[in-house]
Amino acid sequence: MIDLLVVGDCNPDLILAGGDVVPEFGQTEKLVDDARLLVGGSAAIAACGAARLGLSVALVAAVGDDLFGRFMLEQLAARRVDVSACPAEPDWETGLTVALVRGGDRAMLTAPGAIPALAARHVPDRLLAGTRHLHVASYFLLDGLRDAVPSLVETAHAAGATVSLDPQGDPSGRWDAGLPALAASLDVLFVNEQEHGMLAASGSPLTVVKRGARGATALAGDERVDAAPPAVNVVDATGAGDSFDAGFIAGRLRGLGLAESLALACACGAMATRALGGTAAQPTFDEALAAVR
Repeated sequence: MIDLLVVGDCNPDLILAGGDVVPEFGQTEKLVDDARLLVGGSAAIAACGAARLGLSVALVAAVGDDLFGRFMLEQLAARRVDVSACPAEPDWETGLTVALVRGGDRAMLTAPGAIPALAARHVPDRLLAGTRHLHVASYFLLDGLRDAVPSLVETAHAAGATVSLDPQGDPSGRWDAGLPALAASLDVLFVNEQEHGMLAASGSPLTVVKRGARGATALAGDERVDAAPPAVNVVDATGAGDSFDAGFIAGRLRGLGLAESLALACACGAMATRALGGTAAQPTFDEALAAVR
């Protein structure tokens, strides 16, 4: 039995920061202060955050049998995430995100690569039947898996697991692809404020709305709970929402109440912004708990 199974995307982030990171066409070259290849992909970052918080975690995501794919699997394994079920095919190319970081904001260009190749057959029954919680990330990028997500949710529930989902935005702008109908069967739907506006009528029994520096709100029927993040020196907000998800899930699996789990999630999201990339500053459970105010 494992604590958490994460299904979704796994691709590196090439982060460019410092100086003028806004590109200019016309064959103009600009210099930036920092460039790093780091763990990326919402599912991968959430998995790393949960492992850092002390959960036993497995990830299922599609990568290519290439330089970027091997980099990701090695980095995740080093962070105690079980990646043994991740398909890595020689004819796939691992996805890549180029993130341009400017202060607390960022712009991203993503080549999906193998992300849409993930299919239901790649998610082992043994993991679905042997996890306490299933988390699905980057729903709208999972073209090959999306139609099967309701079945994965049903299988996980039948085995006694709880289920959460974070859509991480819809590049098409349509905000459908079956998610409004699926939301009612989820235990937790994670969204940011823009996504909440698009999915306000989703019917999820528990919706957690991430508000960045203003904290977060949990909505369960008529109940509303708010939490604020601790003050931190923000370096890069990449993956902060994924670390938030990991914190909330860890809190619930450790038996914390809704308010306590929300506060822990805010601490995890905020603390993850203290360094470049999504995983370098992720806190331990004790560190996050100490930061809760």
